[in-house]
Amino acid sequence: EENMTVTEDFSRVENTYQMEAEVCIIFSDFGKMQNVCNLLIEKLGTSVTINPPHFYHTPEAIDTLRRQVCVAAVGNTRRKAQEVCRLFGQALGKPLLIKEEETKEWGGHIDGHLSHSADSQTLQERIQNATAYASCRVFAVFEIKGKENRRNKLL
Repeated sequence: EENMTVTEDFSRVENTYQMEAEVCIIFSDFGKMQNVCNLLIEKLGTSVTINPPHFYHTPEAIDTLRRQVCVAAVGNTRRKAQEVCRLFGQALGKPLLIKEEETKEWGGHIDGHLSHSADSQTLQERIQNATAYASCRVFAVFEIKGKENRRNKLL
């Protein structure tokens, strides 16, 4: 209910009363939005008009994307460092320094700022234009531990 607003307009036309209602709903699930639209069309037929959706990202969603991208970059860096250590017979230790060097973001609409030509775009174009991308470059220093020869320990 907090993501829905209803505006009703009652008017009298000759001897009948007419009611028009506008319902605006914010969905965070595209499939759920499609199901609700299909249900409304099925139940109300031509008496309902469904406007094309407006896609945007909330500031919270963009912050979550930034964190996920940074965590993934650190994970990738750790895996690469582990592979290098294995090549040289070493073991990767704990991180000594992790620094986010560069973050890039592109695409996507934040907080409902839409392009002027949104009405002429197909649904796929709207989704593509509203999709947000981010990349992150990190610098990491890890402790490197030498692997001791286990055969020597057993003898």
